[in-house]
Amino acid sequence: MSKAVIQVEQISKKYTLSSTQQFQKSQKEDFWALKDVSFQVNQGEIIGVIGKNGSGKSTLLKILSRITRPTSGRITIEGQMAALLEVGTGFHPELSGRENIFLNGILLGMKRAQIREKLDEIIDFADIDTYLDVPVKYYSSGMFVRLAFSVAAHLETNILLLDEVLSVGDANFQNKCLDKIDQIHGSKTVIFVSHHLPSIIRLTHRTLHLHEGKIIKIGDSRTVSSQYIESHLHLQAQFNSPNPHTAPGNEFVRLLSVKVHNQNFVPGNYFRIDQPLGITMEYQVLESGKLIYPAYNFYNENGINLFDSHDFNSTWKDTPKEKGIYQSTVWIPAHLLNIGYMVVGAAILSPSPFKIHLHLKEIIGFNLIDPPSKDVEDNFNAKIPGIIRPKLTWSLSRLG
Repeated sequence: MSKAVIQVEQISKKYTLSSTQQFQKSQKEDFWALKDVSFQVNQGEIIGVIGKNGSGKSTLLKILSRITRPTSGRITIEGQMAALLEVGTGFHPELSGRENIFLNGILLGMKRAQIREKLDEIIDFADIDTYLDVPVKYYSSGMFVRLAFSVAAHLETNILLLDEVLSVGDANFQNKCLDKIDQIHGSKTVIFVSHHLPSIIRLTHRTLHLHEGKIIKIGDSRTVSSQYIESHLHLQAQFNSPNPHTAPGNEFVRLLSVKVHNQNFVPGNYFRIDQPLGITMEYQVLESGKLIYPAYNFYNENGINLFDSHDFNSTWKDTPKEKGIYQSTVWIPAHLLNIGYMVVGAAILSPSPFKIHLHLKEIIGFNLIDPPSKDVEDNFNAKIPGIIRPKLTWSLSRLG
């Protein structure tokens, strides 16, 4: 059984905020950034931390890295720690990238000979050899992150703290970092803070959900992430109107339900990108004689509209609907969407004269994940750059 290398016992952090109103004395108010937080991290474990902005994630990491003292509680840490919390943290702006590598290593208690052994590996991973001897005050934020992560991941530490700062880098380097975290699993203990839930799910087995300075839940990463999505975005993988008379719509049509499901019509929160999935809408037509078209909008976790789909091509598109309850399903083929969180909007419209009977921009949400596969292409184990991820057919010819 692995021993605990980080023990956090009832940590709290209080800040006193001052505000001055016109013609009044300054008023002080206590704000608890953390309140009675307790957990432990075992040797070689990678644990995720999620939560909305202001939930206490960064405060927790600053306390763990001894940048900030807790108001109360106790922390026990066994081993040497490296932290990547903010762009430029731990770097001297007037020193070059090479000099900062040695500075960081020395601060971690390493000897120069030990740092030299790792130097080529650090430089190669960071991919900033052209700027290695340039003062880091001239570095872009992306260059800062590349060098800082490379130093933290390769030097002789057994605990690594990673904040959302990794999101500053470009997509290829983010994937490179995630691969590196995968590789050090078991050899380093990592606390990984991120808003990118697919990365949390991929890298960690346990995740801690912070909300307003308190732990809401700690446990299996998939379960905690799913509950976080539902509580944060208030979106579930199914929408059901409790009362058909007050369901979204108007005097012509009302939306009764929307759900996402696999090819066997089994609903869920997680779907593999290598398998088709369906979105089914159930609606009630209240007045006969109108052309009624259901439609969907698809957004990724960054709010980018990936595509829309309208039922314009079916065999019944030119047939006015009679009164009754209808069910329409759109099928998304396998190997089209990228991994990540997907938000679906639903609409029902008529073409001539054009009228939108209802449009709910965020009605359901679900996760797309990598399949467990031995196939190299299917098992890329990262979010490939791009908003979609089609599996295309390639051909090869030898010309000589």
